[in-house]
Amino acid sequence: MYQATITVTLRKSILDVQGKAVELGLHTLGMDAVRNVRIGKSITMTVEAADETEARRLTENACAKLLANTVMEDYTFTVTKV
Repeated sequence: MYQATITVTLRKSILDVQGKAVELGLHTLGMDAVRNVRIGKSITMTVEAADETEARRLTENACAKLLANTVMEDYTFTVTKV
């Protein structure tokens, strides 16, 4: 059994409207040192697999087919044995 932790974010070339709104809000609160806010999503899931290689393959497949829009988003993930 493995746990996959996935982070999905908009590609750097795509304007992150939500991130920009948060950045402006932080500046309104006096946090002017904050820059380049990007908003993403974090996903965790348990993967039943015989080994880490299979767990990574299944996680990669889930990301590419459903969890991320690969036209607009990038993703990274880690897989750890539980």
